[in-house]
Amino acid sequence: MSAPVRRISTITPMRDESGAVEAFVADLAAQDFSGELQVLVADGGSVDDSVARLRAAADASGLPLEILDNPAGWVSPGLNACIGRATGDLIVRLDCHSRYPPEYLRRCAELAELTGGWNVGGSVVPAGESATERAVACAMDSPFGGIGWTRLNGAEPFEVDTVTFGAFRPEAFRAAGLFDEGLVRNQDDELNLRIRGAGGRIYLDPTLTVRYRPRGSIRKVWRQYFEYGFWKVPVMIKHRRVATLRSMAPLALVTALAALAVGAVFLDAARLALAALLAAYLGGALLFALRGVRARGEPWSLVPRVICVFPAFHLGYGVGMARGWLAAAIGGRAR
Repeated sequence: MSAPVRRISTITPMRDESGAVEAFVADLAAQDFSGELQVLVADGGSVDDSVARLRAAADASGLPLEILDNPAGWVSPGLNACIGRATGDLIVRLDCHSRYPPEYLRRCAELAELTGGWNVGGSVVPAGESATERAVACAMDSPFGGIGWTRLNGAEPFEVDTVTFGAFRPEAFRAAGLFDEGLVRNQDDELNLRIRGAGGRIYLDPTLTVRYRPRGSIRKVWRQYFEYGFWKVPVMIKHRRVATLRSMAPLALVTALAALAVGAVFLDAARLALAALLAAYLGGALLFALRGVRARGEPWSLVPRVICVFPAFHLGYGVGMARGWLAAAIGGRAR
């Protein structure tokens, strides 16, 4: 058991989230954590009425809210500004687009106390409303989509290399530093690498869940995962290591498809290999789409959409990573 958590600071980057702030405040106001709560939100220059609606909702619920300016506009500087003002025994990163059960903060505190981890978190459960959002949720909620593996390890907390969002002990930042403000994406994974390198441990409790609303179009999903892949490269270059073999699989797929497509112009063997690879991928996509739709109680008519989401994940990420390596090779600056 580690030091008790009597005060929690929540840190949240925000930009143009007018449609989500009331639900965000409602979730925080409903938390059953019995200690003190400090709510810090860094606004990245919202041009809608996010700030006014957030402040009004917090005032109406009696939530102790402090809004900070984040002139840089992206996530890392906003989180660092919040950390600089945080006074909690536990610093919990939250996101406006996600929904948190009433026990979320309390259980994060209990998990940190139980494990002694410098960063702890739970499983992300995607939950959409539109047909495409629900299809993305089905794809995400499977091992083939990339996050379903976190619920394949029983019901006990276990050590991992990273968690989504995260609840940090202040000593994690003192030992490993703050979020890298040069990273637009993957700042969480990069910080978790440094935390583990500084001797800290990261734990995930698969029974602690956060509801996440996915992107509402295939184009937005592709863009999201392209950025994930692109910004993974600066992280690997900075630390001179591959983060995980799992993160390299999409690049391997894209490389294999590109090489076989070129070879297919000249060689029968390459055409056969390309056909076999595509058949295997589509077979896997179909299998996991069927499993995902059935597990979530969705109509079978959603299966084609789910199948289309998987390439947006894998090819988007792989192409993004390839673009990132190309930029690094020619000395380009990441934007």
